[in-house]
Amino acid sequence: MSCYIASNNNRFYAAAEEIYGVAPAIGAGNRIPAVKLAIKQVLERPERKDKTGTRTFAGYPGRLRKETSFELRTYMTAWSNQTQEPSYGPLFEAALGGACRLYGGGTAGAGCEGRTLVCDGPHGLEVGQAVSFGGEIRFVAALIDGQRVLLNAPFSVTPGPGSPLGKTATYLPAEGLRSASIFDYWSPAAAVQRILYGAGIDKMQVRVNGDYHEFRFTGMAKDLADSATFETGQAGLSSFPPEPQGFEFDYSIIPGHLGQAWLGPMAERFFTITAAEVTLDNDLDMRAREFGALTPRCLVPGMRKVTVDFSLYGRDDEATVALYQAAQQQSPIEVMFQLGEAPGQLFGMYLKSVIPEAPEFDDSETKLEWHFRGCRAQGTMGDEFVVAFG
Repeated sequence: MSCYIASNNNRFYAAAEEIYGVAPAIGAGNRIPAVKLAIKQVLERPERKDKTGTRTFAGYPGRLRKETSFELRTYMTAWSNQTQEPSYGPLFEAALGGACRLYGGGTAGAGCEGRTLVCDGPHGLEVGQAVSFGGEIRFVAALIDGQRVLLNAPFSVTPGPGSPLGKTATYLPAEGLRSASIFDYWSPAAAVQRILYGAGIDKMQVRVNGDYHEFRFTGMAKDLADSATFETGQAGLSSFPPEPQGFEFDYSIIPGHLGQAWLGPMAERFFTITAAEVTLDNDLDMRAREFGALTPRCLVPGMRKVTVDFSLYGRDDEATVALYQAAQQQSPIEVMFQLGEAPGQLFGMYLKSVIPEAPEFDDSETKLEWHFRGCRAQGTMGDEFVVAFG
């Protein structure tokens, strides 16, 4: 018996639920590189107003409603097994709602130029889907024909005939949201193990230019099961599942300063970004107030809100001045961030139409810095925000 449990002896797994609140079976490939999982569960305790003849509190009744909330932070790691979606894919599906779209790669054909990508055969791509080449990731802005697509930005090096196009996994918004189960295992094996099931993502945040590339998810869940008090039927399980075995986890994390930023009415690459953050807010509610229900029955998303905050050094070049003009005129710009710079270690975020807010001028340091805050993305239907791995 150990005298304490080290906080580093902790492993996390995530899996998408087919039925809300029913934890699916997991394997070693569901392991995610989480940094911290904070779960808060409170009972709804209405005030007792009955007259008991004494000032002593008589206690609450049993079987009160529970409210379960959580925050999960995870590093971006290499996407090693590209035959399936990344291990934290279920979290992105829960945040955006759309199922993963895998692109198996291809070969470039003759005629690639600028933003036009030509494949040597049918590309099979959709608008919004990602493609990768030479350690860069781009998004399909429009389909020209069965072999040609228009990208949101050109590759730094134009693909030549026969050049290989890398595999990608793309996540797009949907009207409904999916739920996920998050498994929290500890060593030693006798310690309390937990399953957060029926988890819905209320907010997702991605920060640019931190120490490491990191994803943050906050939301609410149906309930929390644990190995110490487990009862048959919890999370749709007959017994508490043991931790999967037999998998060597890839701990290759990506430094936060590696990547690219493309901004502007006609997106251009910026090298002056000092910090950025993209936030997806689902305005999530739970169907939890109905008579006869102790735990939530499903997820209820509200109006989706996607905002971008970014800071850059002020300059007098044409591209930087164009950002200022767009903010003053409230005209849309394109925003794309690429995290990482090597095949298998790429993550991209694309917002096709963002209304920039007027920048704050910060002259507290030796170089003038502009802070654009609360810039909101817009679109037509489920196309204002898309993310992808490559």
